Amino acid sequence: MSKKVIKRSWAEPFKIKMVEPIKMTNRGYRDKCVKEAGHNTFLLKSEDVYIDLLTDSGTNAMSDYQWAGMMLGDEAYAGSKNFYNLWDNVKKYYGIPYFVPTHQGRAAEHMISKIMIKQGDYIPGNMYFTTTRLHQELAGATFIDVIIDEAHDPQNTHPFKGNIDPQKLEDLIKKVGAKKIPYVSMAGPVNMAGGQPFSMANLKEIYNLTKKYNVKLWFDATRATENAYFIKMREKGYANKTIAAILKEMCSYFDGLWVSAKKDLMVNIGGFLATRNKKVYEEARNMVVVYEGLHTYGGLAGRDMEAMARGIEEMVMFDNIKARIGQVEYCGKQLEKYNVPLVYPFGGHAIFLDAKKFLPHLKQDLFPAQSLVSEIYVDSGVRGMERGIVSSGRDPQTGKHRYPKLELVRLTFPRRVYTQAHIDVMVESVAQVFDERKKIKGLKMVYEPKYLRFFQARFKKL
Repeated sequence: MSKKVIKRSWAEPFKIKMVEPIKMTNRGYRDKCVKEAGHNTFLLKSEDVYIDLLTDSGTNAMSDYQWAGMMLGDEAYAGSKNFYNLWDNVKKYYGIPYFVPTHQGRAAEHMISKIMIKQGDYIPGNMYFTTTRLHQELAGATFIDVIIDEAHDPQNTHPFKGNIDPQKLEDLIKKVGAKKIPYVSMAGPVNMAGGQPFSMANLKEIYNLTKKYNVKLWFDATRATENAYFIKMREKGYANKTIAAILKEMCSYFDGLWVSAKKDLMVNIGGFLATRNKKVYEEARNMVVVYEGLHTYGGLAGRDMEAMARGIEEMVMFDNIKARIGQVEYCGKQLEKYNVPLVYPFGGHAIFLDAKKFLPHLKQDLFPAQSLVSEIYVDSGVRGMERGIVSSGRDPQTGKHRYPKLELVRLTFPRRVYTQAHIDVMVESVAQVFDERKKIKGLKMVYEPKYLRFFQARFKKL
């Protein structure tokens, strides 16, 4: 008689040691809050949010190992021992020798843009990211998207939609000249495409192409361990390799990288720039003193650097990353039961709702993703964020809206913060809004800041 195989559930690889109370609100209160916030979830007070899926940036739960490290902060102005602990782990896990700490990732983006870009340059990349592109533009460059076409199609199930199209890249190099391209910007996974990874095979191909033309290759490694996980799970030849080994191999093809430590490293603040290029390192080490703080603290307390050092050790643990991405997969599969339109494959850090298909009656000028994220908050107190026309901003030459093919709502999972029950509440809320979607009329923008408007823009219901 054959033994019945029982499917086993999985659970988070940690237990809860401390809890934070959440304020419970009703629909009338939330409607008042979102109106006061101009229907921009960035302008809501956090105390008025029930389940906060705005971002995984600095909102993760640190471990007892990290909190213990916080008590060992060496707050010396120069030469903190925590700086050297962090540097040692950057060398060990990323495999890159030169390192400069910054208070967060966009500070590193700022420095590398000022160091490497000249007026009139071009920066090719696998889809834009908001702050990265802005720093490149402010330094005088034009960003050119060279991601594969599949990345712009939410329904396409290509396993590596973050890949760079080598033909697009080579065509650009031939058109503008290699000297006009200081570096290729490669992110993994690609946030604006729905958290989509690139493959190791594609990385090697792009590396060889940039070497051929003597163009540098730089890595936005903010969520690199998620990319490493997808390589392990989806790419032939990597199933038996550790996350740490895959991460180190990935980084070996880059001249340098920048990191917002508030994601992978699971800390509340921090970032860094790392490079193999000693000249770039010396310029960055000089520049960080001007903009951030001394080169051995970069705007951070010693305790923050120790938490980062320990976060690097934890971020490559397979069980941690599997549970984190498992939450995203669970959420996506639950939403599918209600036929909610999603981006496929599911990303590493978030579930992305396809707002164009969710609200097909709204033109992009009526800000469908912004409208949807506002409605979800009113329904349940769940806070997500817009990733569409508002995030894309205006063309700096024409001043007109950019119209991205992807109009998305991002529901981002902070690491080690929420349980399956929280996900179920969120799923039910999205399903409810989807059921009543025809009632949503869209928004009008009534205030727009000059840069990165999605952070502070205000809207009114039509």
